[in-house]
Amino acid sequence: MTWEILSIIGTIAFAISGTLIAIEEDFDLFGFYILGFTTAFGGGLIRNLLIGVPVQNIWMQSSLFKIAFFVITLVFFLPNIWKGHLRSSIVFFDAVGLAAFAIQGANFAMSFDAPLISVTLAAILTGSGGGMLRDIFAGRRPMIFHSEIYAIWAASAGLAIGLGLIKTSFLTYLLLTIIVLLRVASVHFDWNLPRYFYR
Repeated sequence: MTWEILSIIGTIAFAISGTLIAIEEDFDLFGFYILGFTTAFGGGLIRNLLIGVPVQNIWMQSSLFKIAFFVITLVFFLPNIWKGHLRSSIVFFDAVGLAAFAIQGANFAMSFDAPLISVTLAAILTGSGGGMLRDIFAGRRPMIFHSEIYAIWAASAGLAIGLGLIKTSFLTYLLLTIIVLLRVASVHFDWNLPRYFYR
Protein backbone atom coordinates (compact mmCIF):
# COMPACT_ATOMS: atom_id res chain seq x y z
CA MET A 1 0.00 0.00 0.00
CA THR A 2 2.82 2.43 0.85
CA TRP A 3 4.40 1.80 -2.57
CA GLU A 4 1.15 2.67 -4.39
CA ILE A 5 0.60 5.78 -2.29
CA LEU A 6 4.14 7.01 -2.95
CA SER A 7 3.62 6.37 -6.66
CA ILE A 8 0.42 8.42 -6.68
CA ILE A 9 1.90 11.24 -4.60
CA GLY A 10 5.05 11.43 -6.73
CA THR A 11 3.15 11.23 -10.02
CA ILE A 12 0.71 14.01 -9.07
CA ALA A 13 3.43 16.26 -7.64
CA PHE A 14 5.82 15.89 -10.58
CA ALA A 15 3.02 16.17 -13.17
CA ILE A 16 2.07 19.50 -11.59
CA SER A 17 5.71 20.55 -11.36
CA GLY A 18 6.34 19.84 -15.04
CA THR A 19 3.17 21.62 -16.08
CA LEU A 20 4.02 24.70 -14.00
CA ILE A 21 7.40 24.89 -15.73
CA ALA A 22 5.48 24.76 -19.03
CA ILE A 23 3.45 27.76 -17.84
CA GLU A 24 6.62 29.61 -16.93
CA GLU A 25 8.14 28.85 -20.34
CA ASP A 26 4.91 29.71 -22.21
CA PHE A 27 4.54 26.27 -23.82
CA ASP A 28 1.45 25.20 -25.76
CA LEU A 29 -0.87 22.36 -24.73
CA PHE A 30 1.32 19.69 -26.34
CA GLY A 31 4.34 21.04 -24.45
CA PHE A 32 2.33 20.85 -21.22
CA TYR A 33 1.71 17.12 -21.68
CA ILE A 34 5.29 16.40 -22.73
CA LEU A 35 6.80 18.17 -19.71
CA GLY A 36 4.18 16.80 -17.32
CA PHE A 37 4.61 13.17 -18.38
CA THR A 38 8.39 13.48 -18.65
CA THR A 39 8.69 14.83 -15.12
CA ALA A 40 6.28 12.27 -13.66
CA PHE A 41 7.81 9.17 -15.28
CA GLY A 42 11.35 10.15 -16.29
CA GLY A 43 12.99 9.24 -12.97
CA GLY A 44 11.53 5.74 -12.95
CA LEU A 45 12.55 5.25 -16.57
CA ILE A 46 16.18 6.23 -15.87
CA ARG A 47 16.28 3.99 -12.79
CA ASN A 48 14.91 1.00 -14.71
CA LEU A 49 17.38 1.48 -17.55
CA LEU A 50 20.35 1.59 -15.19
CA ILE A 51 19.44 -1.38 -13.03
CA GLY A 52 18.20 -3.64 -15.83
CA VAL A 53 14.45 -3.59 -15.26
CA PRO A 54 12.56 -4.00 -18.58
CA VAL A 55 11.74 -0.54 -19.95
CA GLN A 56 8.27 -1.65 -20.98
CA ASN A 57 7.32 -1.89 -17.29
CA ILE A 58 6.91 1.91 -17.32
CA TRP A 59 4.09 1.59 -19.89
CA MET A 60 2.17 -0.88 -17.71
CA GLN A 61 1.18 1.84 -15.23
CA SER A 62 -2.07 2.79 -16.95
CA SER A 63 -3.72 4.12 -13.79
CA LEU A 64 -0.78 6.47 -13.09
CA PHE A 65 -0.81 7.69 -16.70
CA LYS A 66 -4.51 8.50 -16.35
CA ILE A 67 -3.85 10.37 -13.10
CA ALA A 68 -1.02 12.35 -14.71
CA PHE A 69 -3.18 13.15 -17.77
CA PHE A 70 -6.01 14.41 -15.55
CA VAL A 71 -3.68 16.52 -13.40
CA ILE A 72 -1.90 18.10 -16.39
CA THR A 73 -5.24 18.93 -18.03
CA LEU A 74 -6.56 20.44 -14.80
CA VAL A 75 -3.49 22.66 -14.37
CA PHE A 76 -3.71 23.82 -17.99
CA PHE A 77 -7.38 24.79 -17.82
CA LEU A 78 -7.20 26.41 -14.36
CA PRO A 79 -4.30 28.85 -14.82
CA ASN A 80 -5.60 31.44 -12.37
CA ILE A 81 -4.87 29.13 -9.43
CA TRP A 82 -1.14 29.68 -9.88
CA LYS A 83 -1.12 33.44 -10.43
CA GLY A 84 1.08 35.27 -7.97
CA HIS A 85 2.73 32.17 -6.50
CA LEU A 86 3.96 30.20 -9.50
CA ARG A 87 7.57 29.97 -8.30
CA SER A 88 6.70 28.82 -4.77
CA SER A 89 4.26 26.24 -6.20
CA ILE A 90 6.99 24.84 -8.47
CA VAL A 91 9.37 24.52 -5.50
CA PHE A 92 6.77 22.82 -3.30
CA PHE A 93 5.48 20.27 -5.81
CA ASP A 94 8.99 19.54 -7.03
CA ALA A 95 10.02 18.88 -3.40
CA VAL A 96 7.09 16.48 -2.88
CA GLY A 97 7.90 14.59 -6.09
CA LEU A 98 11.59 14.46 -5.20
CA ALA A 99 10.84 13.03 -1.75
CA ALA A 100 8.24 10.48 -2.85
CA PHE A 101 10.26 9.06 -5.73
CA ALA A 102 13.57 9.12 -3.85
CA ILE A 103 12.02 6.95 -1.14
CA GLN A 104 10.42 4.70 -3.74
CA GLY A 105 13.66 4.33 -5.67
CA ALA A 106 15.59 3.42 -2.53
CA ASN A 107 12.97 0.83 -1.54
CA PHE A 108 13.08 -0.60 -5.06
CA ALA A 109 16.84 -1.11 -4.81
CA MET A 110 16.47 -2.60 -1.33
CA SER A 111 13.99 -5.15 -2.68
CA PHE A 112 16.85 -7.02 -4.38
CA ASP A 113 19.43 -6.49 -1.61
CA ALA A 114 21.47 -3.85 -3.43
CA PRO A 115 24.45 -2.40 -1.52
CA LEU A 116 24.14 0.95 0.26
CA ILE A 117 25.77 2.97 -2.54
CA SER A 118 23.35 1.51 -5.09
CA VAL A 119 20.36 2.25 -2.85
CA THR A 120 21.53 5.83 -2.51
CA LEU A 121 22.08 6.23 -6.26
CA ALA A 122 18.67 4.71 -6.99
CA ALA A 123 17.12 7.28 -4.65
CA ILE A 124 18.94 10.15 -6.38
CA LEU A 125 18.17 9.00 -9.92
CA THR A 126 14.53 8.18 -9.26
CA GLY A 127 13.94 11.34 -7.24
CA SER A 128 15.67 13.80 -9.54
CA GLY A 129 15.72 12.06 -12.94
CA GLY A 130 12.31 13.31 -14.06
CA GLY A 131 13.10 16.87 -13.04
CA MET A 132 16.43 16.68 -14.86
CA LEU A 133 14.76 15.61 -18.10
CA ARG A 134 12.09 18.28 -17.61
CA ASP A 135 14.71 21.00 -17.29
CA ILE A 136 16.60 19.78 -20.36
CA PHE A 137 13.41 19.72 -22.46
CA ALA A 138 12.53 23.19 -21.20
CA GLY A 139 15.98 24.52 -22.17
CA ARG A 140 17.11 25.08 -18.58
CA ARG A 141 20.16 24.05 -16.61
CA PRO A 142 19.11 20.96 -14.65
CA MET A 143 18.17 22.00 -11.13
CA ILE A 144 20.09 19.09 -9.65
CA PHE A 145 23.41 20.70 -10.63
CA HIS A 146 23.02 24.29 -9.52
CA SER A 147 19.90 24.88 -7.45
CA GLU A 148 19.77 25.18 -3.68
CA ILE A 149 20.59 21.83 -2.07
CA TYR A 150 18.61 19.31 -4.14
CA ALA A 151 20.01 15.84 -4.75
CA ILE A 152 21.50 15.69 -1.23
CA TRP A 153 17.98 15.34 0.20
CA ALA A 154 17.27 12.43 -2.16
CA ALA A 155 20.59 10.86 -1.16
CA SER A 156 19.63 11.27 2.51
CA ALA A 157 16.47 9.25 1.88
CA GLY A 158 18.56 6.54 0.24
CA LEU A 159 20.99 6.44 3.14
CA ALA A 160 18.21 6.28 5.75
CA ILE A 161 16.51 3.40 3.95
CA GLY A 162 19.75 1.64 3.02
CA LEU A 163 20.91 1.71 6.65
CA GLY A 164 17.63 0.13 7.76
CA LEU A 165 16.39 3.14 9.72
CA ILE A 166 12.98 3.25 7.99
CA LYS A 167 11.02 0.11 8.84
CA THR A 168 7.38 1.22 9.14
CA SER A 169 4.86 3.13 7.06
CA PHE A 170 4.79 5.87 9.69
CA LEU A 171 8.55 6.38 9.42
CA THR A 172 8.28 6.37 5.62
CA TYR A 173 5.76 9.21 5.65
CA LEU A 174 7.77 11.02 8.31
CA LEU A 175 10.85 10.79 6.08
CA LEU A 176 8.79 12.09 3.16
CA THR A 177 7.69 15.10 5.21
CA ILE A 178 11.20 15.83 6.45
CA ILE A 179 12.67 15.77 2.94
CA VAL A 180 9.94 18.10 1.63
CA LEU A 181 10.52 20.54 4.49
CA LEU A 182 14.30 20.46 4.03
CA ARG A 183 14.06 21.02 0.29
CA VAL A 184 11.65 23.96 0.72
CA ALA A 185 13.83 25.37 3.52
CA SER A 186 16.94 25.11 1.35
CA VAL A 187 15.25 27.31 -1.25
CA HIS A 188 13.79 29.74 1.30
CA PHE A 189 17.08 30.20 3.16
CA ASP A 190 19.25 29.90 0.03
CA TRP A 191 21.29 26.93 1.26
CA ASN A 192 23.84 25.84 -1.34
CA LEU A 193 26.63 23.32 -1.68
CA PRO A 194 30.16 24.70 -2.14
CA ARG A 195 30.90 25.80 -5.69
CA TYR A 196 34.10 26.00 -7.67
CA PHE A 197 35.12 29.52 -8.56
CA TYR A 198 37.57 29.73 -11.45
CA ARG A 199 39.90 32.67 -11.30
